[in-house]
Order: sequence, then C-alpha cells, then structure tokens
Amino acid sequence: MYDIIIIGGGIVGTSIARQLSRYQLRVALLEKENDVSMGASKANSAIVHGGYAESHDKLKGRLCYQGRKQFAQLDQELNFGFDPIGSLVIAFNEEQKKGLEDLYKNGKLNGLDDLSIIGHDDIMTLEPNINPDVQYALYCKGAGVCSPYEMTIALAENAVENGLDLYLQSEVTAIQKQEKHFVINTTENQCFSTRTIINAAGLHAGTISALAGDDSFSIAPRSGEYLVMVRGSGSLVNTVLFQMPTKMGKGILVTPTYHGNLLIGPDAINEEISDLDTHVERLWKIFHEAMLTTDQLNIKKFIRSFTGLRSVSSTDDFIIQESETVRGFINVAGIQSPGMTSSPAIADLVVDILRDMGIALTEKENFNPYRKPIIRRKDLIPASKAQAFVDLPFGQENRFVCRCEQVSEKTIRDAMNRGIKVTTIDGIKRRTRAGMGFCQGEFCRPRVAEVMSDVLGYDIDPSFDIEHSGINRVGKTDVVRYIEKKLKELDQTLPS
Repeated sequence: MYDIIIIGGGIVGTSIARQLSRYQLRVALLEKENDVSMGASKANSAIVHGGYAESHDKLKGRLCYQGRKQFAQLDQELNFGFDPIGSLVIAFNEEQKKGLEDLYKNGKLNGLDDLSIIGHDDIMTLEPNINPDVQYALYCKGAGVCSPYEMTIALAENAVENGLDLYLQSEVTAIQKQEKHFVINTTENQCFSTRTIINAAGLHAGTISALAGDDSFSIAPRSGEYLVMVRGSGSLVNTVLFQMPTKMGKGILVTPTYHGNLLIGPDAINEEISDLDTHVERLWKIFHEAMLTTDQLNIKKFIRSFTGLRSVSSTDDFIIQESETVRGFINVAGIQSPGMTSSPAIADLVVDILRDMGIALTEKENFNPYRKPIIRRKDLIPASKAQAFVDLPFGQENRFVCRCEQVSEKTIRDAMNRGIKVTTIDGIKRRTRAGMGFCQGEFCRPRVAEVMSDVLGYDIDPSFDIEHSGINRVGKTDVVRYIEKKLKELDQTLPS
C-alpha cells in the first residue's frame, strides 16, 4: 500500500515526487512511456518565464514568479542548467508600448521586483543584432533559460535516490475507488493500492481524472513548432526576445538555449489530435515572423525542427485541487505555459493541499537534496584535437562517442547508472547531448548503441527510436531549400 501515487513523469510529476521524497511517506510515480520527460517537458521553449504575462486573476499568473524564484537554488542542488539571462518583450510603436505597460502592471501584481520598460538606446546596448526599428521593451532581469529535460531527469533521479518508486511503461488503464484507498491497474498487468492519487498526466490528465470518476474538465492539445540552429548560433542574441503576446500564447520568440543553440518559435495551433509532425509551411511562417525581431537569422545554420504540445484545460487555467467528487484524488492538470517555470511552486501547493487533507508530513532526517551533474555546459575543443579522442578504442572512458557534442564514453555509462533504467538512444541524448550536434546522430548513434549494449547486456538497435517514433519531421535539406526559396521571392538575402 502506497501513501501516494503520482501519475505522470513530466516536469510537474517529478517536481512533486522530489518534494514528497523529503517526507516519511511511501510514494510511487507511474509513467506510461519508457522514460521520464517524454511529453511537453522535452519539447518546449525552455524559458524560465518572468511571471508578468499571465493574469494575476489566474492561478498560473500567481504561481509563475513563485516558481521562478526557486530555480537558482534548485540548480545549485540538482545541476540541470539554469542561466538568468533576462528577457525582453519588444514594441515598435506607442500603441504597443501600452501593451508593455499593461504587462508591467500585471507583473507587479504578481510580485515581480525586476521589471522595467526601457527605450531604444538601452535595447540596442543589450541586443546589438535586434531590429533597429524597436522603440520600447519590457525588460525582466531575472527571466532566463534552462534545460527542461535535464531538469526533469534530475528531479526524478534525486527523488529515486530519496526513496521514490518509479515505474516506467506503466500506463494507467483503470482506477477503482475503495472505501479508504484506490486500486490502480496498468497495461503491464500491475495492480497498485494507494491512499491518495496525484494526477499529473499532462495531455492525458482529463482521461485519468475521468477514470477516477471526475469528468469536471477536459484537456485539449495546442501544438507549437520550433526551429533549432546549430550550437554556437545562440550568441546572436543575449536575452530571450519576445514579440507582443497574443491570446494564443506569448508569440514567436528568438532565444539562445542553455547550451548555445538558437531556438525560434513556437506558433500556436489548436489540434484535435496529438500531432507531433512538423510542417515546412509552418516553419517558414515562424522564421519569417522571427525576422521582425532580427534580420540576422541564418537558415543555413538550421539543424532540427520539433513540435511541442501544450495541455490546454477547458478552464484555460491550471487546475490544482482535490477533486470535489472523488476524495483523495488530486488533479494537477492544464499545466501549459508557464508550467515549467511554475513547477516548483506547483509542487509546494500540492504539499499544502496534502497537509490540508490531514496527511502527516514528517520530514526525513536523511533527505539528500543534491544530485551530481551528468554533463556541464562547456566550450568544445577544436575538431583537430578532438579527433584523437574520437579515435580511441572502445572501452576507453575518455573516448568521444559523439563527435559533434564531444560526449565521452564515461559520460554515457554514468548516465545509465543513476537509478533510472535508460533503454533508448534518445534517453541517452537527453541526458548527455549525444546526437544533438550538427549531424543529428548520424555518426554517433551506432557508437552510443554499442556502449548501451555493453551496459545493458543485450543489443540496442541504433535505428530503433527513429523507426518507432511515428513522427514525421521535415528534413534539414527540405527546410533550408524551402526557406531560401521563400526569401528569394521576398527579395531577402541570407546573412553571410
């Protein structure tokens, strides 16, 4: 019998799990995929938002800044990568300036103390490559970027170290409410008993809630596509650059990632199904709109596109509460943007709800908040020197398995011995960046599979993740050719 079972292994579920691992409770987390961070937590903007965009009248508005304030401490403890580079929302005229003033006022209501509206000269000092027609910007000094999948993995690893039972490939198929507990069944013919359930199932939270007997809300997917540029391209800009937000989201952004890529996107399309394909016409529109922010974008540096799905609730707000109809069942649903930023505060709120429900929360004396990094942000050594490490024989810990990102064999073996069984090449990619470079794994996938096979004791197929993902992403060559063609039609020239 578990005290608490969490359903969902994304950033929210693992944040809650890590927080609950502080207490003398028996806690499990059920995740339907073969790893944590397999949904929105691995496919988003990776922005630690300021907290000014969402209305103070909504829960997501009140929680965002409360979550953001915890990132520096969490990164010190868990080593997932966070950089408070600041953000700008840019405006080109007096009418748009009024929108900045509204965002400023809302940010103040949400508790922010690091907001200011700055003018043209200050903007150009911060961002020399920005569109020189910009007149005003809302500057949030403490906003930033992080690595969201690394954060999710770090939270899960630390929770497991502190006693969490993690069950992967355990999709919930039935929930039965007994007098004083729940019985949960999964696709793996598992049967779990628990006194309390926390539903953090992302896009599937509405389905899970209905299984428990609460159909008071629904969840719909909203897709957003992104373009990722090669490592090093992120130096084009210094902060997270937003255009004016719309009712569908925060608009097209241009930002460096934590590890130095340039990220452009997303658009926002309400979907009837969970479509993770990418589409060249949508990518072109995103690129073209981003050129309003800076005309220095170079499509020749493009390496990958992806789609993220946001979980939009029928209430258009976070739903974080014990069910009114099913006692002992807590919904943590509708966690769209700024869900990642809010996740630490969401975990705090869930703890408060549990306490109000009368659950004893006695802290462990031996709780360990620290987790060693798998990787750290680094500058790459010159290719001429790196080749000597690439050529080392199998089994040498300093051998570079991934040539583009210079990931060593030792790093991959470390990633596979952290308390979470890693069985896919994509799982290694999210932990080590092997396969995230210019060649997108063409060189290193067989080499990663070789190391994984040695650790696991059975063969890993290097093509497995590609062949079984069921996702159709537009290829690099097709994207570059299409956007170059569209630019020529507009009589635009590419940066050299």
